[in-house]
Amino acid sequence: MDIPSWVWWATAVVTIGLLLVDVFVIGRRPHEPSMKEVTSYLIFYISAAALFGVGVLYFAGGQYGGEFFAGWLTEYSLSIDNLFLFIIILSKFGVPRQYQQTALMVGIVMALVMRGIFIAVGAAAINQFSWIFYLFGAFLIYTAVKLAKEGAESEDEYEENRVIKFAEKRFPATKEYHGVKLFVKENGSRVATPMLIVMVALGTTDLLFALDSIPAIYGLTEEPYLVFTANVFALMGLRQLYFLIGGLLERLAYLSYGLAVLLGFIGVKLVLQAMHENELPFLNGGEPIEWAPEIPIWLSLVAIVGILGVTTVASIIKAGGVSELERDAKAGPRSDQDDD
Repeated sequence: MDIPSWVWWATAVVTIGLLLVDVFVIGRRPHEPSMKEVTSYLIFYISAAALFGVGVLYFAGGQYGGEFFAGWLTEYSLSIDNLFLFIIILSKFGVPRQYQQTALMVGIVMALVMRGIFIAVGAAAINQFSWIFYLFGAFLIYTAVKLAKEGAESEDEYEENRVIKFAEKRFPATKEYHGVKLFVKENGSRVATPMLIVMVALGTTDLLFALDSIPAIYGLTEEPYLVFTANVFALMGLRQLYFLIGGLLERLAYLSYGLAVLLGFIGVKLVLQAMHENELPFLNGGEPIEWAPEIPIWLSLVAIVGILGVTTVASIIKAGGVSELERDAKAGPRSDQDDD
């Protein structure tokens, strides 16, 4: 795709504008959003993504349109998986429900920044070294196997990483939340609040998920513009989705397995793609490997929709039907404080 610079700038301006509206208009006051509020904004973001995809299809052709939709669906699925850990983190640190929206907002902004950096680094690496697809593919296959072995049990466990432990030691924190403030003064000293630790936890979690999501989408499209926009649309509305189906997420028992199959599929696709552009001297003398099959984008899109569809239906059947899932969705995300 030949993307003019003004299109890049316009996309960046619109993205920043939406973030500013999210921060200063929607999130102008800490509150637990109503079902009507989250539903309205979620419909807006999903409709915007669909319209953008149709625009890519119209102006750039079916190949690029398919790449965007495949990338967006994949990133959206990985972002939903991200919500599992968000729920666990907010519950572990006992974040009051009226402050969860602000915490999620900051976490999503950090995710956008970090993914933007990874996208730029990934694009530069691909332009210089086509063999990087071997590494991307191997990493995704390894991640898929690891995710399949851990299964749903991994969603119920969360261990603080070294960065969080360092922050807890480096910044003495109060036990009480002071609104959404990160620092407050107590006894003449400036101390952190638990909200700062929550932000660190969300940010480091976003970083780990970016390590999976960026190689995954580069397995579906090599166009940095489509990679960027697919990630933006996947993250936009994620906060609303958290409040809309937070309780439902815990009932998607097979999501981890579905994502494992999805990442494994894309990993294999990346390896096959690398074989077509093989530059490694110890493989076929550095010549392209002709016998390697090529997976077209339409087949990738069908596989992604099929995998996610089977995963969702199987989870609904195990959960006992749609009615039970709807009840859990209305209950919203759980918090440890709900048990107090």
